[in-house]
Amino acid sequence: MTLQEVYKLAQQGEALNTEFKKKAAFPDKIVREVIALANTDGGHLLIGVDDDGTVSGQRFIEEEVFVMQRAIQDLVFPALNYEVEVLKLNPKKGVAVFQIPHSPDRPHYLMENNRKKAFVRVADRSIQASKEVWEILKRGKNEKGIGFTYGEKENVLMKALAEKGRITLQEFQQLAKLPRFLASKTLVRLVLANVIRIIPQEKEDYFQAVES
Repeated sequence: MTLQEVYKLAQQGEALNTEFKKKAAFPDKIVREVIALANTDGGHLLIGVDDDGTVSGQRFIEEEVFVMQRAIQDLVFPALNYEVEVLKLNPKKGVAVFQIPHSPDRPHYLMENNRKKAFVRVADRSIQASKEVWEILKRGKNEKGIGFTYGEKENVLMKALAEKGRITLQEFQQLAKLPRFLASKTLVRLVLANVIRIIPQEKEDYFQAVES
């Protein structure tokens, strides 16, 4: 990547595929952004760019890179392959560009209080993946052409989506009078079959029909 491309990315602002950090302070938090990029569509983490898109650079940028590389190595599971390069703004300051792939090994996660936590990108934010998102990430990379049959619960779901446009797991569970695990399993299967799509949210995901 060239400096010109860095400035162009910075002007466009943070987005689904782009995250800015002024410096690698709190690397244990920044790895969440790395995980989210890898689990979604891939993209770039830029160190030395302010939240407002100002390319300010960092002194001792190589040290910032070392800190982030160590955090990615120690905290991200399974191991993530990525590329990083340093671009100098002047003899004292530089910008680091971490190029994160849409990883074939997703879902990537970190361990927190003995729990696995995965993250995904939604617009310009990284949020924790729900159980359903995790399952879709895990199964979606391998399974193709998943079949299903329309039964009573599927008809209830599609009717509700036709009327309301969206539905949450809890709403579907109550409408179809299903145990939570079965409602979840049904929604995941229909997402993988490309009948509906999941919209991850911080509090509660919702589901929409895929437009034909």
